[in-house]
Amino acid sequence: MSRMNRDSMLETLESYESVWDVIIIGGGATGLGTAIEAATRGYSTLLLEQADFAKGTSSRSTKLAHGGVRYLQQGDVSLVIEALHERGLMMQNAPHLVHNQAFVIPTYDWWGGPFYTVGMKVYDVLAGRLGLGPSKSLTKEETIEKIPTVEQDGLRGGVIYYDGQFDDARLAVNLAQTCADNGGTLLNYMKVTSLLKTSDMVSGVIAEDIETGKSYQIDGRVVINATGVFVDHIIQMDDAEAKDIIQPSQGVHVVLDKKFLPGESAIMVPKTDDGRVLFAVPWNDKVVVGTTDTPVADVTLEPRALEEEVQFILDHATQYLTKDPKREDVLSVFAGLRPLIKPSEGKSTAQISRSHSIIVSVSGLVTITGGKWTTYRKMGQDAVDKAALIAGLEDQESTTKDLRIRGWLKNVDPTNPLWFYGSDSIAIRKLVDRKPKLGDKIHPDLPIIKAQVVWAAKHEMARTVEDFLARRTRCLLLNARASQEMAPVVAEMMAEILRKDESWQKEQIAQYQEVSSGYILN
Repeated sequence: MSRMNRDSMLETLESYESVWDVIIIGGGATGLGTAIEAATRGYSTLLLEQADFAKGTSSRSTKLAHGGVRYLQQGDVSLVIEALHERGLMMQNAPHLVHNQAFVIPTYDWWGGPFYTVGMKVYDVLAGRLGLGPSKSLTKEETIEKIPTVEQDGLRGGVIYYDGQFDDARLAVNLAQTCADNGGTLLNYMKVTSLLKTSDMVSGVIAEDIETGKSYQIDGRVVINATGVFVDHIIQMDDAEAKDIIQPSQGVHVVLDKKFLPGESAIMVPKTDDGRVLFAVPWNDKVVVGTTDTPVADVTLEPRALEEEVQFILDHATQYLTKDPKREDVLSVFAGLRPLIKPSEGKSTAQISRSHSIIVSVSGLVTITGGKWTTYRKMGQDAVDKAALIAGLEDQESTTKDLRIRGWLKNVDPTNPLWFYGSDSIAIRKLVDRKPKLGDKIHPDLPIIKAQVVWAAKHEMARTVEDFLARRTRCLLLNARASQEMAPVVAEMMAEILRKDESWQKEQIAQYQEVSSGYILN
C-alpha cells in the first residue's frame, strides 16, 4: 500500500535527523518529475508544495501528451523530437492514463490538404519508432464521417494524424504516489517562506505547514526551485535584486457536452486569429475546447478566464462545428498560467519556445522552468543531473525511462468509471465489496462513487473538498454546477476520515463554492 499519507509524511519530516540530499519546491508536473528522478537515484528527497499537488498550471492543460504540431510550424524541431520521444515514454510508463487520440485537420483551401499532409508526414518521421500511427489525407466524405458536426460549407477534405491524450491531475497524483513508493517524502500544504544560507550558499528552507501554522527549518544539500509561474518569487528570496525571468501567459479552455463533437476524433485548427492552434478534444465523455494565449502581469493560484478569451473560443468553435455552442452550453471554463521564459523583444507569447531552461544562481539555487507536461520526465532528469553536481552527490544513472508509474495497467476499459485508477481500481472495488453503500453515486450527472472519496482521503493525500472534486476526480472541470451540489456529501465523508469537526465541513463547503463559482459562466 502507498506511503501517501500526510500524517506519516509529516512524521518522517519531523523525525529526520540528517541533511536532505535534495529539497524540491513545487508539486506540479516539473517538481514531481524531479522528485521521482531524485528518489529513484537513491537520494534522500523532500518535496514541498504550498497548496495541493498540481493545483496550478499542471491541472489546467489541454490534456494532450503531444510533440507539438505548432512548434514544428515554428521550426523548433529539437523540442518536437524530444517531446515526441517523451510522449512515447509516457504511453509506455502510464498506459492507464495516456492513450492514442486521432486528430483531424479540416481543410477549406485548395492548398490546405497537401500542405498539412506533408507537415504531418514530417511529424510522423520525427516520432520514429514511438509513433502512434501514420497520418494521411482524407476526402471530404471521410472528414465528415470522422467529425459529423464539422462545418461542411466550403470543406474540401482533411488530414488525420495521431497524438497522445491524458488526464493531467490524475497523472500528477500517480507521480506523487510513485515518488513515495520509491522512498521520497512529499508534503502538500507546506509553503516555503524563506531560504536558509550558510556562507552565502543556499543550505535549506524554512517552510510553514498551512494546516497548523507550524514552522520547520529544513536543511538540504541542494534546493531545486520547480514552482512554475512562481519561480521568480523563490529566485527573489535568494536574491532580492534578481529580475523576473518569467512571462506568464494565460490559456483558457471551455468544456462542452459530447453532443458538440459526438465522434471519437478530435479537431485541430492549425491557425487561429492570434496564431495559436485550437483544439476540440473528446475527454471523459465531454469536449475540451481551447486554448488562448494571453500575456498576464500577475500570477495567482486561481486565474480567471477573461470574457474576451471565452468569446474567442466560442466564436472559433462556431466556425468548425455545425452546432454552435452558446454561453449556456458551457459546463465549465478553466484557466491556467504557462511559465514561459521571457522572450527577446517583439515576440508574442504564442511565439515563445516551450523548451525548458535550468538556471543556477551564484548561491547554488537550482531553478528549472519553461517546458511542457509532455517533457516533465526529461525536465526532472536534467534538473537532478545539475543538482547532483552542485551538491556533490554520488553520481547515479537515471532509470526513469522505463519506470512504471503507479496504477500501471496495459489495458483499461474506458466504460469502467474507475478506469483512470488503473491497477488501483481493484482496491477501490474491494472497498465497495466490504461496504456496498460506498458504491452509491454522489451525483446523478457524474460517475463518481463514495468509495473514491475514501480512497482519495486515505491514499492520495486529498486534504480538502476541492482536492477531491478538482484533482482526485475531475468533477469541477467536467460539470462545475454538479460539483457544487456534491460538496456537502464530500465534506461530510472527508471530515469523518480526517477527523474534522462540523465547522470544518461548513468552511470547506463555503470555500469550494467560492472557488468553483469562477468556473461557471453567468
